[in-house]
Amino acid sequence: MLDPIIAALLWLFDTLVGLYIIVVIAAVVVSWLVAFGVLNTHNSAARTIIRILDALTDPVFRQIRRIVPPIGGLDLSPMLVILALYVLRMVVDGYALRAGYYSGL
Repeated sequence: MLDPIIAALLWLFDTLVGLYIIVVIAAVVVSWLVAFGVLNTHNSAARTIIRILDALTDPVFRQIRRIVPPIGGLDLSPMLVILALYVLRMVVDGYALRAGYYSGL
């Protein structure tokens, strides 16, 4: 009885991690667009998108920046967050495969 529930929770975890990776990538791209003047921050829709992405990513980035500060103006926190999420995803999927809960995604 628990196998379908655990499989569904594992699928949900894997999906949420994948979505957060996309959010991190979007935050990086948007920050580049703002830095190079491509994205107008005076536009209310653009400002809303920037605020949403900052709200979703900045708390995690801030924790990483406390450990690894920007090096020569290069912020490595998004790359480290994505790397950590991929490792976490691989570990959880590996345990799930070994336990036989699902066949992976």
